[in-house]
Amino acid sequence: MGDVVTDGERYGDPAVRDAVVRRIGAEWGLEPPASFLRFLDFLAALGPVERRALRDLGVAPCGVTDLFADPDALPRDGLDIRMHGRYYRDPPEFLTFLHGGSDGLHFGLWSDDGRTCAGVASYWTNDGDDVERRHRTPLEALRGRVEAAQRDLAAYAADGEEAETARLADLGALRGLLLGFETAERTETGLAYAQTYEYGHGAVDADRVTTLDGAGALVTGATALDRPPHGAADAYRFGTFVEELFDDPAALRKAREEALRWAAAGDPAEALALGRDLHWASYGEPEREAYAAELLALAYRALDRPALAGIAEAHHRHRSLPSVDVLRRG
Repeated sequence: MGDVVTDGERYGDPAVRDAVVRRIGAEWGLEPPASFLRFLDFLAALGPVERRALRDLGVAPCGVTDLFADPDALPRDGLDIRMHGRYYRDPPEFLTFLHGGSDGLHFGLWSDDGRTCAGVASYWTNDGDDVERRHRTPLEALRGRVEAAQRDLAAYAADGEEAETARLADLGALRGLLLGFETAERTETGLAYAQTYEYGHGAVDADRVTTLDGAGALVTGATALDRPPHGAADAYRFGTFVEELFDDPAALRKAREEALRWAAAGDPAEALALGRDLHWASYGEPEREAYAAELLALAYRALDRPALAGIAEAHHRHRSLPSVDVLRRG
């Protein structure tokens, strides 16, 4: 993970920033949005108190932001740089830039087309939760973590626990700095903030179809599973149906063959959606991993998303890595 203490000045160094932005474009195909550059400005502006507050949260830059330590860093022999920061279940659309501090929580720039950023996604890789796409920017995502900590610490501080009172003071300094860059219009804090902006605010998105990972796939066309729009499905029933399908080898092969036929006929929607489902629910099973890689590469290329096709193929080659850190160190 990146270190905001040692890398702080480099986040704001124009030469280093330009080099990292070019590297992200060249290797991952993505143009970082202006909101990501503001996030870098925020990291560069952190003082000792704010750094301590971030450490207490367990939040740290990681993934592509590790390149600020060395924009020319290379992966270890035989590995693909696009695997750095990529967890086993990360969809190809997900580009990690921040670790959230517990149960594998991490945040990524989300790109449906592999070229432009469409917001920020996050999930806990260790506890099976869905991918969340509620945050529009990196700093909005970080604000959510700040207010979650405020909610949790407030009760302890109310009982007079000095350590928690001190942490709340640090958290207030971190929030104050963040508000100078984004979300100043959101005056709520703690539980009130979470209730207003974080809890249960998913909406139906008719431009996306339901996927097992919870993020939805941006695609139009027919789907063999008659998928509802993103946000309109009974998540439990849909997940149960898909898992039962995947547990039947004959039914799974039939579903894969049907998706391939539809794609050959000019409609890659089911190949994309089924490929995403299989990627999310591979569980180390070679057949599921192979089907996911095949369907995703085909769908992304048919949809003119070549960067995502390349990421899907690279991920398939390296899904068994014991660590998401693939950079050479020292």
